[in-house]
Amino acid sequence: MSKPKVSIVVPVCNVENFLKECLDSVIKQTLREIEIICVDDGSTDKSLEILREYEKKDNRVKVITKPNAGYGNTMNVGTDAASGEYVGIVESDDYVTENMFEVLYKTAKQYEADIVKSDHYTFSTHEGKQKKQFHYTCSDMSYYNKVLNAKENEEIYDFVMMNWTGIYKTEFLRKNHIRYNETPGASFQDNGYWFQVITLAERIVFVNEAFYYYRQDNPNSSINNKKKIYCICDEFKYIREFLEKHPEEYKKHILTYVKKKFFNYRHSYQRIADEYKTEFLLREQKEYAEELRKLGGLKTELDPWILGEMNRIIDCPELYAYEEKTARLKKEAEDVHADWLKLRNSQEFKKGIKIKRLLHM
Repeated sequence: MSKPKVSIVVPVCNVENFLKECLDSVIKQTLREIEIICVDDGSTDKSLEILREYEKKDNRVKVITKPNAGYGNTMNVGTDAASGEYVGIVESDDYVTENMFEVLYKTAKQYEADIVKSDHYTFSTHEGKQKKQFHYTCSDMSYYNKVLNAKENEEIYDFVMMNWTGIYKTEFLRKNHIRYNETPGASFQDNGYWFQVITLAERIVFVNEAFYYYRQDNPNSSINNKKKIYCICDEFKYIREFLEKHPEEYKKHILTYVKKKFFNYRHSYQRIADEYKTEFLLREQKEYAEELRKLGGLKTELDPWILGEMNRIIDCPELYAYEEKTARLKKEAEDVHADWLKLRNSQEFKKGIKIKRLLHM
């Protein structure tokens, strides 16, 4: 086979229930000049057996096996093995439409792009019925179908962060030594990769079309693991180290980095179990104090609300935790009260009361 147009990396670890749906969607791509690099990260279920079946059926499927070392290592191994002009990613519990890589590749060639990214769907399946939701990647329609880069368009850091909705020029990745963080057993390692490619790419194009279906009902997904409380911290340490190796990008994007870090930490704080919240805030306290020290006079250029929230945590994490919990419980109570009022004022409720009165006359 001639050089593939796209190398599709599929990281695999104990996904026997979803793997066939994923692989079927990749094999059926209308872009035929692809290679499918499946990297098994020490699966203990039937995932490897399934991979071997597909390897026999389609010579474009290449299976790499290795001991369990985590997502970052798995993605690096797969990307290193890629021989295609571009690299794509399909998570092994997700699936894609048949025309995904044909559209992305044609767009990449049209614009001579380093990266082409698209919109996506989230989905879950219950009792055989799929529920899906469309998600835009860009914050405004005017950003689609044109060449952008972070030097001129800082706002693209605020677009939806999804690595697997796009393709990446292999030459661009290798020239810039873009790697996933290989922290063993960690989650959120897509953050560091995303920040690197967005920061360094000269030509990024966003397509206003969704091809990728991102599963929300895999109980083993890292987004459902509340105990991995410090993985996000490891990832942002990795991003800062990347920026420090690129002085020009550091000067240009350090405030964006701090803003992204704050909102990612806030999201992590909200999703982890209550028993870990104060402990996580103590970590935030230390890191935010160090970030503001390093920013020096630049800290005044941060969004005032973000700076205020960071200082609240620095001043007293325990008080912050108490106030946040109080506000959350108050909001939950207000929501319950609103639902009760809606029910009480509904025609169904009033009709029920009327029937009850008639029965007791």
